[in-house]
Amino acid sequence: MDRLRTGICGLVGYPVRALEIPMRPLSLFAYAGALAVALLTSCGGPRQADAAPAPTTAIAVVVPTKDSSVHGVVHFTQQGDALLVVADIEGLAPTSTHGFHVHEFGDASAADGTSAGTHYNPEGHHHGGPQSQEHHAGDLGNIVADAAGKAHFELTTTDLTIAGAHNPILGRSVIVHANADDFTANPNVGARIAIGVIGLAKPTAPPAK
Repeated sequence: MDRLRTGICGLVGYPVRALEIPMRPLSLFAYAGALAVALLTSCGGPRQADAAPAPTTAIAVVVPTKDSSVHGVVHFTQQGDALLVVADIEGLAPTSTHGFHVHEFGDASAADGTSAGTHYNPEGHHHGGPQSQEHHAGDLGNIVADAAGKAHFELTTTDLTIAGAHNPILGRSVIVHANADDFTANPNVGARIAIGVIGLAKPTAPPAK
């Protein structure tokens, strides 16, 4: 029996544990059933599939809310413990400044963007800027438009991850506000003029050799 157990478990690649089959008279079918159950439990049960690697890129396509024309795209790239956020937003007033945050829900169903909830704040901090001693994890700061109403924004932060154990943002949203964020505890950032739900980005194919 030990040789049978070792051979079968070794064949399927499971760890071997002691078989415990009732040693009393059994019918052929009952004995076969008991043997099958014992082999499964002693070999550790069905093997689990290898865990998929954590995603390293995400994207938010930013669309206007009601009565707005602001739009763009935000790319997120996981770089070890840090997250690189790169945004390109258009349709803003020339040389204007706008609060820019990750919000708690990836729900864009409300015309005014309020279905996205409040700033993403899993650690319960006061609001602030990304460099403030205390701030929400989702406090990304401000985007600043040029004379053509276009804004380019880059930030590297360790407050967020795409889908890691620390403050994951996948399935949440980014919001562009009408007013600048002054980084006080209760800023008046105004209406939500654009929203983008954060989803997985299509992997970039490696360059051909």
